[in-house]
Amino acid sequence: MLRIRLRRVGKRGRPAYRIVVAESRAPRDGAYLDWIGTYDPMKDPPAFTLKTDRANEWLGKGAQPSDAVKRILDWNELLAAQPVSEEETAPAASDPVAEPPEDGSQDGPNGEVEAGPDDADAGSNEDA
Repeated sequence: MLRIRLRRVGKRGRPAYRIVVAESRAPRDGAYLDWIGTYDPMKDPPAFTLKTDRANEWLGKGAQPSDAVKRILDWNELLAAQPVSEEETAPAASDPVAEPPEDGSQDGPNGEVEAGPDDADAGSNEDA
């Protein structure tokens, strides 16, 4: 599985990161397939660059961003722009859908009437 994640570069005490696409089993600072940006957490506010066209391409191919990269993509408003597939929006056919009874009653499974949110305090006489 492909991951979009941070690869540490920089000196001791001065971390900087490259945003890379790598195989999920590869080490953090190991081989990667594509370098799509940088992230510098030492600046205030943290600075980042991102090749949005390459990031979109890899996300389209199924690469999963790490939690840190997901935040960076959110800052860049890139994840919000991703189209949602029909499979994620359509309900599964195996999910049972509870249909209301045809007579309009709100009877429970044992013939009991279920209390709604407005009925909860109707029986209490706290003001009396």
